[in-house]
Amino acid sequence: MADRVAKEALFDGFAEVAKALGNGRRAEIIDVLAQGERHVEEIAGEIDQPVANASFHLRALAAVGLVATRRDGTRIYYRVASDKVAELWAALREVAVAHHATLDALAEAYLGNRDGLEQIHRDELARRLDDGDLIVVDVRPPAEYAAGHIAGAVSIPIDRLARQLRTLPPDVDVVAYCRGPYCVFADDAVRLLRRRGRRVRRLEDGYPEWHRAGLPVATAAGLG
Repeated sequence: MADRVAKEALFDGFAEVAKALGNGRRAEIIDVLAQGERHVEEIAGEIDQPVANASFHLRALAAVGLVATRRDGTRIYYRVASDKVAELWAALREVAVAHHATLDALAEAYLGNRDGLEQIHRDELARRLDDGDLIVVDVRPPAEYAAGHIAGAVSIPIDRLARQLRTLPPDVDVVAYCRGPYCVFADDAVRLLRRRGRRVRRLEDGYPEWHRAGLPVATAAGLG
């Protein structure tokens, strides 16, 4: 019979990974890093925490191998250690939505009422990209667009969208997307564009899901 102490140690090791994600700010960090690598100051800004707090959370994630680092001069850049980490985060969200009784209410409190915000499935978007009869707008921060985006998408961060509406061709359908199914940027973009009389939908999820599905992406270096 296998040693009981050894088995407990093994399962405790598995649980350490779950424990590292058992904090809302760390989950936010993984959500950000699923878009591409960022340095610690950017991460702190994204989760609205002091750099010291963000560094503490990043060390906890690194200790169990969920994030990896590289140094560039005086800055340390973080990234998810592999696509499996982003998949784990997506699976955790899906399980929570399916089984956590209050998730729908929590999501609505953050995102607002989504009634009337029409969505487009990624497979339909992939087909229509080839037709060239719509424009895809990435409303994430520029650093995330540079790290990777849907091939052919234009970058208009949500805080610039109202000022740059004139850059969008008239009488063309628009699809907005951001970080994932619970990213408020795309919802805000759809509401704004609808008020301006545009035909607009949001991608049903976001860039990480598009990328994991093997659909066409681009980076600052070219096609992915």
